[in-house]
Amino acid sequence: MPAKARILVVEDNMDEAKLVKMALEPEGYEVITTANGKQAKEQISKEALDLIVLDVMMPEMDGFAFCSWLKKNKEYENIPVILLTGVGEHIYETKYPLKGVMHADADEYLEKPVKPEALLDTISKLLK
Repeated sequence: MPAKARILVVEDNMDEAKLVKMALEPEGYEVITTANGKQAKEQISKEALDLIVLDVMMPEMDGFAFCSWLKKNKEYENIPVILLTGVGEHIYETKYPLKGVMHADADEYLEKPVKPEALLDTISKLLK
C-alpha cells in the first residue's frame, strides 16, 4: 500500500460518506468525497487516485455508468473500484437489475450497510 493512499468515495448520502471516511482516515488513507458520478469524473481529472469506493444509486450519474466510463478509459482503467450497494435489499423497488450489480465492472462489491472491517480488508487486498 502506498504511504498515504488516496481514496475517492462517491456517495450521495452524506451520512454514509461520512461513515466511510471515518473508517478510512484513522487507517492513514486520504479520503476525498463526491456526491455522484458526474462530480467524480470532474474530481478524477484533478487528482491521482489509488482506489474508488462507489455507490450504485445516485443522481446525475449512477455508479454503473461511472464505473463503465472509468473502466473504458485507458487513463483510469487500472484504478480499483469497490461498488457499495443496497440494491440487493431493495431490488424490486429500483430500476437497477440484480444482474447489473453482479456484472458491473467493479473489482469488488460490498452490500450496504458496509462493515468497516470488511471495507478495510477489501481495500487492503486491492491496494496490494
